[in-house]
Amino acid sequence: MEFYIIQTMMGMIGSVGFAILFGILDQKLIGIALGGGAGWAVYLLCTANGHSMFAGLFVASLFVAAFSEILARVLKAPVILLLVPMLIPEIPGGDLYYAMYDLVQRNFADFGNSANKVLVEAGAIALGIILASYIAKFVRNIRIHMGGRIL
Repeated sequence: MEFYIIQTMMGMIGSVGFAILFGILDQKLIGIALGGGAGWAVYLLCTANGHSMFAGLFVASLFVAAFSEILARVLKAPVILLLVPMLIPEIPGGDLYYAMYDLVQRNFADFGNSANKVLVEAGAIALGIILASYIAKFVRNIRIHMGGRIL
């Protein structure tokens, strides 16, 4: 349990670090920290409960993208400004490293396996972002057509 708490805190620190690198230096950092840490916690919960890495990354990126859509409305900021730093903990950096290592070592069989794993992980993240964005746009359109009476 302590290991998961440390990982979640590191996810928060990583998200804030990239936000600062991108020039975000105001109250948005708190939301980015919460979103990055919560997204990683969702991933850890999914994988700890026996779901695949694909499912964990999909659900975590869906959560982070939805959270960034909501936070962007509250803070009156662009979604992308919040979304990118929040997704940093979910980037498959280790697997990407091993894929490139296998390519440089000319170990093409292992490179194929590693590259496939990276593409599946990146696809899960992309699907989560696309679905959350679509749902947010759908809700906005319903709200506009209903005259602002819902949400």
